[in-house]
Amino acid sequence: MTVPAPDVAARLTGLVAALRSHGVRVGTGESVDAARAVETLGFADRELLREGLAATLLHTADQRRVFDPVFDLYFPRTVGAPGAGAGAADGPADRSELRDRLAAALAADDTALLERLAAEAVDGFGGYGSGPRSDGWSAYQTLDRLRPQTLLARVRDTVRAGDGGAEFTDRLLDDEIRRRIEVFRAQVAAEARRRVAERRGRDEIARRAVAPTADRVDFLYAGQDRLAELRRTVRPLARKLATRLAARRRRAARGSIDLRRTVRGSLSTGGVPMRPVLRRRRPARPELVLLCDVSGSVSGFSDFTMLLVQALHDQFSKVRVFAFVNRIDEVTGLLEHGAADPGGLGARIRAEATLTGWHGSSDYGAALGEFAERYGDAVGPRTTVFVLGDARTNMADPNLPALRRIAGRARRLYWLNPEPRAQWGTGDSAAPEYAELVAMHECRTAHQLGVLVSRLLPV
Repeated sequence: MTVPAPDVAARLTGLVAALRSHGVRVGTGESVDAARAVETLGFADRELLREGLAATLLHTADQRRVFDPVFDLYFPRTVGAPGAGAGAADGPADRSELRDRLAAALAADDTALLERLAAEAVDGFGGYGSGPRSDGWSAYQTLDRLRPQTLLARVRDTVRAGDGGAEFTDRLLDDEIRRRIEVFRAQVAAEARRRVAERRGRDEIARRAVAPTADRVDFLYAGQDRLAELRRTVRPLARKLATRLAARRRRAARGSIDLRRTVRGSLSTGGVPMRPVLRRRRPARPELVLLCDVSGSVSGFSDFTMLLVQALHDQFSKVRVFAFVNRIDEVTGLLEHGAADPGGLGARIRAEATLTGWHGSSDYGAALGEFAERYGDAVGPRTTVFVLGDARTNMADPNLPALRRIAGRARRLYWLNPEPRAQWGTGDSAAPEYAELVAMHECRTAHQLGVLVSRLLPV
């Protein structure tokens, strides 16, 4: 990799800006360290440079998901076409020949050769459009035409014939070959991104085409793999929030100024209040109640929030959690036992709790009404209630009086909605009606949830 000297500063500042746009905190000190790393490491070994910049700019392992594709955009291995690829019009023979070379590279686990083949594959099969070269490049189109996943059996036989898989069982060898194929798929995606970035600009592609860190992924659109990542971040996030809550509690314990005692004390200084006297407060730890919609796409949001609150339970005198679809049931005990297996929490709640009646669609009105009737004593003057859900009632009665009763009994009541604010009130959403009675907040990502929890949780 060669980068013109005048371009180094621009590429490095672009890299830092792209990381910041994805929520990676990069300060001035880290930026200076990164510049020194570039000066020290140079560009002879691109992977060494990658690791050096990652060491200076990143704080957590999860941030590598953002860093690696952004690094590939700003410090690519090459510029322009590789010059070794076959054109897409050359037909099936060239595809067959490339698949043969790919199978050999996978069998040898030659990462450098796989990267060159990825560039050839994008050059030969990934272009689309009617321009003189291409209007764009598609990793999906490349992989769909090349179909590397179908090479598994051929690669396995090659490895076995060469005795290169003697240390693997059949299952482990298949897993290892799948890993190599995934490496190649990632290289194809990186090559397609690089070419598109040359055409449209690195900054735009870094902003639009790079997957965010887990805490910035929208709950409603997160796949199972991203939700699993989120669950692993529950305890670190809980420790951070517990520290903030403890600090807020210490500040709150100081109380406000006692004007009468301050004025009386100022008589010794000629009426100048040199030493303000504070009212001593002994705030009791508050109680917390969660009402969680666990239906459909909002279940991931509810599961994550329940796990987070469970990890914060020491900050409250009492925590009670209720789950609902169109019936509501207390799941506090299930949550305590499910903390050891966060991935199976949702399935266990849906299997052991009574959440549905004669149909399986969510009904906020029925659930809120049942909570007010059956569990009204769970809410008192020290209780803060959080409702978690998208407020989509499937055209059923939203039962505003029930929510009004709960709000009247509680110290505070908040509603966290994982849908974008622009969608509130569309279709069967009763969000605007509920928002007239309680404070409703958009909460689409774990990052937003952390900010809201630290701000809204009582002390």
